[in-house]
Amino acid sequence: MGDFGIYNIKNNALVLYPLRQTTWIGDNPLNFIKKIFTGMKRDAESESPVVVEEQQPVEEEAGAPEPETNPGFPDVRRVLQIPAISESIFPENSPAVLIKAKPSPTGDQCLFTVNRPLMNGNSWYFPDFESAAGSPLAEALFCLEDVETVLVCEYTVTITRKDKTLFDWVPLAKEVGTAIRGVVQAGEALISEKIIAELPSEEEIREGIQKVIDTEVNPGVAGHGGNVTLMAVKGNSVTIKMGGGCQGCSAADLTLKQGIHTSFRTAVPKVGAIFDETDHTAGLNPFFS
Repeated sequence: MGDFGIYNIKNNALVLYPLRQTTWIGDNPLNFIKKIFTGMKRDAESESPVVVEEQQPVEEEAGAPEPETNPGFPDVRRVLQIPAISESIFPENSPAVLIKAKPSPTGDQCLFTVNRPLMNGNSWYFPDFESAAGSPLAEALFCLEDVETVLVCEYTVTITRKDKTLFDWVPLAKEVGTAIRGVVQAGEALISEKIIAELPSEEEIREGIQKVIDTEVNPGVAGHGGNVTLMAVKGNSVTIKMGGGCQGCSAADLTLKQGIHTSFRTAVPKVGAIFDETDHTAGLNPFFS
């Protein structure tokens, strides 16, 4: 598939369509982009969009009572909840390969969700181009100039970009969407057979990660009153939770990505996705609230 055009902003999402199917309104694309923000729409829709979703505002849980104020005590901090998604983000049984992209709050990563399974029940982290050898999906993504790392997990691909100063994901998202769609439509195996054959057991992952937490991670964050707990293991993916001084700390994201992730992957090279389910808004120092 070729390049993408821009269609419309709807529900805080920017929808990208193939350029050959796009009809511009106005004398040039720049004028068209300006008109998008004033509410003008394109006449007809196209198929198989790549959607780049902006961060949704966090809404306060409905019906939550207002806390009573006491002049002798600090205000009670309320936990903000994101409403649950009640339906699938894709139409059911769609013959097209649909992709939705959602940049991270920090802007250095973007999560691409696909309506096709990419890796069943497991995940794999590709730190560089050499590690992608034999895995067509990762190879195609590393051919893009600004891709630094690739994480494939079931129906998703998480891309970390090289240029951390850029926050606009639209140009790279178009290229990533084209690459993912092309490999999926080819119908071949997406991940190396060698990787699939050598996937570790959940127990092996659990033992290795817990050992790292006990001997490296927790002793390291204890000086700041923090702690990390291993909450779950699914396949070779793990879920952790940060507590104490780490919960809500302004450096929590840096600690997670450069400290915890590095320790986990060094000690347990075959660990895949590392999820953090910490509610940072409920911490003792809620920097993210």
